[in-house]
Amino acid sequence: MASSTRSAVLPVSIVLFAAGLLSIIAIFGLYALGHQNLPVWLNLATLLAPAGFIFGVVATVLRARRR
Repeated sequence: MASSTRSAVLPVSIVLFAAGLLSIIAIFGLYALGHQNLPVWLNLATLLAPAGFIFGVVATVLRARRR
């Protein structure tokens, strides 16, 4: 049962973190190309990186404490 919990939580946190990093890279790239008024959803998508990191750390700590 612990392996199913690990396999469900870790990929979700990795996807959230990767999506946040991609949005950060996109923002820097768009600023380099001269775009200044970026959409709000792109700025909010950058919050996925710390959310994914925190989600992964909390899930890992809780899983380790169960053992």
